Amino acid sequence: MAEKLDRLRRFFATLFGFVLFGVVGVLFKIALYPYVKNYPNQDLVTQLKGRKIVSRTWYWFVRYLRWAGILEVKYHGFERLGRAGQLILSNHPSLLDVVLIFSQEHRLNCIVKKDLIHNPAMSSPIKACGFLPNTESEDLLEQSHEILKTQPLLLFPEGTRTGWDGVVKLHRGAVSIGLRSATVITPIVIKMQPLNFKKGQPWYKIPARKIQYQLTVGEDIDPQQWLAEKPLPIASRRLNQYLEDYFNSHTKDEKWNSNNN
Repeated sequence: MAEKLDRLRRFFATLFGFVLFGVVGVLFKIALYPYVKNYPNQDLVTQLKGRKIVSRTWYWFVRYLRWAGILEVKYHGFERLGRAGQLILSNHPSLLDVVLIFSQEHRLNCIVKKDLIHNPAMSSPIKACGFLPNTESEDLLEQSHEILKTQPLLLFPEGTRTGWDGVVKLHRGAVSIGLRSATVITPIVIKMQPLNFKKGQPWYKIPARKIQYQLTVGEDIDPQQWLAEKPLPIASRRLNQYLEDYFNSHTKDEKWNSNNN
């Protein structure tokens, strides 16, 4: 009986969370207008002001999710994020990943799914922050190169949320950006149990218990070490495989999974 009541409580808390996020997204259209009106040509100072507002708002949204018992989240190593020239690559197990990361570090630029530009709850935050839509074009490579001269850049190299099987498969374009333009590549491993907020999953499919997240910043990777002995295409292929193995080995951490089952 207690478990059923807890699940029912989390059902209504999740419903309210989605409504709250949507309402705030609409209110952002007013609050963020000064930072959106010149998109995509805002200066960096304007973008950083917009990012700080969005980051702080999402911080309190995550606080609500924790208070409501929907999830718990632990962060490790986030003090090493935010450096100019830093390409941050993260796996993407759930809908909330960018919110969880950005709520802790507002200085990041980000490459986002281009369809989100038209999402009523996400359009204004994306534009105010100066985030890049993923056009999968040569222009995106050039834009990323210019951004990494002065900013850190967050990218989810899977291109979409990880499937239910948990296997991380990366697009090589992310690694190419890192090898061409980044001074350092830094991975973030996101673990979650039980799985939820997956692509195509209805919001009302509430798991049997509270979701546990763990976000861990990994060791820096020096792009020049990978380019030192091999040309770019070979270095890109090898680094892509290395990162796939890295994410898959860390997300399949049996000790962590067993502790959260």
